[in-house]
Amino acid sequence: MSAVTSETIPDIQGLVDTRRIAIDAVGIKGLRHPVVIQEADGTTQSTIATCTFTVNLPHDRKGTHMSRFVALLGDAPRVISTAALAALHREMLELLDADFGTIEMNFPYFVRKVAPKSGVSSLMDYGARLTATGDRCTTHVTMGVEVPVTSLCPCSKEISQYGAHNQRSHIRAEVECEPTLGLTELIQLLEAQASCELFGLLKRADEKYITERAYENPKFVEDMIRDVAHALGEEPRIHGFSVEVENFESIHNHSAYARLSR
Repeated sequence: MSAVTSETIPDIQGLVDTRRIAIDAVGIKGLRHPVVIQEADGTTQSTIATCTFTVNLPHDRKGTHMSRFVALLGDAPRVISTAALAALHREMLELLDADFGTIEMNFPYFVRKVAPKSGVSSLMDYGARLTATGDRCTTHVTMGVEVPVTSLCPCSKEISQYGAHNQRSHIRAEVECEPTLGLTELIQLLEAQASCELFGLLKRADEKYITERAYENPKFVEDMIRDVAHALGEEPRIHGFSVEVENFESIHNHSAYARLSR
């Protein structure tokens, strides 16, 4: 029996395709892998990223080599910063012999927060995303977060004698920024634009403060997204952004929603 080697096994993906249809993006999606997120100040946090890797495929290639995407990350947790992700993107294009591609990593990110009155400390979790996209000459890295906050309705406050309806809201932002801006800073910037921020652990004095703080700071979804846009626009390290705000209404079975890009 002859020995089986890589030379004797046919490479079907490497065959020529005759349909002359190029593919914009092909790769793998939903790959979970341990990573170490490195912040702008050098601090690190271990987490699990759900990754998407894609490249373009020319019209004359039958397929891409899916296993090479997995091999990019290796066995050990990979240290990921904005600069490291840009380097990984260039490495991917070289390994897959592609002209254009995208890497997206979604992961839970934790920030330690201190309650406003009692001072108790707890971890708050956020959805975070790092994306690198571009060709062999230029890579654009963006940073995204989903920040849960509290919003309180100005109209309800104005017309009601006994209070106002409030709800949990999500601020979702995607920014292209300088490496000196970190995830924690971006989260704090967004939280400051809400009726009030959220905390993982609260005592009664904290609950009183948050309820009254939101009541004194009512915002429609339109108010919140405009305040977020203004704050992002005033930050010199941010060069472009897109924002969504969704209020999960407490008196309706639908959400209030707003979106803008700059």
